[in-house]
Amino acid sequence: MIKYSNGLKFTKNTEKSREISGKSKSFSYGNRGMNLEGDINLSNEFYKQKGLCLITKRPTPINVVEVDYSKGAIITSAYFEKQSTTDYNGVWKGRYIDFEAKSTQKTTSFPLANISHHQIEHLKNVLKHGGIAFFIIEFSKLNKVYLLDASFVITCYDKSERKSIPYEQFLKNGKEIRRGYAPRLEYLPIIEEIYGNS
Repeated sequence: MIKYSNGLKFTKNTEKSREISGKSKSFSYGNRGMNLEGDINLSNEFYKQKGLCLITKRPTPINVVEVDYSKGAIITSAYFEKQSTTDYNGVWKGRYIDFEAKSTQKTTSFPLANISHHQIEHLKNVLKHGGIAFFIIEFSKLNKVYLLDASFVITCYDKSERKSIPYEQFLKNGKEIRRGYAPRLEYLPIIEEIYGNS
C-alpha cells in the first residue's frame, strides 16, 4: 500500500477512503476535482488546449518496493524517494513559471507552517534566475483563492515574527482568483497583470 505524507492511502475502489487523524471519510469519484489541486489541473488543461501556456503538475518521486502482478501490476508498497520542490512549473510567453498550491480551513490567517523550508529555498532560486514564482492559496471555508507573489511570502516566512499571514494581507498584497467553469480558476489574467511587463 502507498502511504502519502498527508495521510492518504491508495486503494483501487470506486469509493476511496481518506484517513485523516485516525478518522476515515469516504468520497466518490464524482467529487474528484472539487478541490484546489483538481481545479488547478483542469485550468492548466484548459490553458494548454487554448495554447496560452504549458503548466504541469510535478510528479511526486516515489520508489516502488512491491508490485502485485496478479491484478494488473498494482503497486502494493512504495515510499517517497526525496522531498518534492513545488507543485507546478511550466512556461508562459517564454518565461519559466513555478508555484506552490496550498489550502487552509482557517478563515483569519494562513499558517506559515504549511510551507516547507525546502520549498522556500527552491522558490528563492527560481526568483534568483529570473523566473516567475508565486503561491496559489485557498481559504476553503471562505471559498476564496488568492495568488500571492513568492517574494512577499518569502519575506513573511524569513522575517516575520508571526507564524501566519493574516487574511488582511491577502486582500492587500494578493490578487483574488475568480472561479469559473472553463477555466475553473482564472489565474492566467493575474499572471499577465502582475508579470506581463516585468
